[in-house]
Amino acid sequence: MKRHKGLIAINLLLLGILTAVTFAPSAIAQNERTRGRGEYTMVGGSLESGVSDGVYVIDSANAEMIMLRWDNARSQLSGIGFRDLDADSKAPIRR
Repeated sequence: MKRHKGLIAINLLLLGILTAVTFAPSAIAQNERTRGRGEYTMVGGSLESGVSDGVYVIDSANAEMIMLRWDNARSQLSGIGFRDLDADSKAPIRR
């Protein structure tokens, strides 16, 4: 029995850590807004600047849209804009 005291102590310590992690409160950001799985549509086109091409990515499930620009020099996409379509649809119309 004396040989197993160390093993029993380690197991009790691990059980305590597992209990603390399991019942710990979740992060605040996880409770803010539950984000559903997205349904994406992409539309490509040239930008007004005419230097590079862009891609509009629309998430219809979460009513969001981002604009990405293709950078030929780096061969990568970079984000240039974001719109919350839900908020835009509720905004007053300016005339």
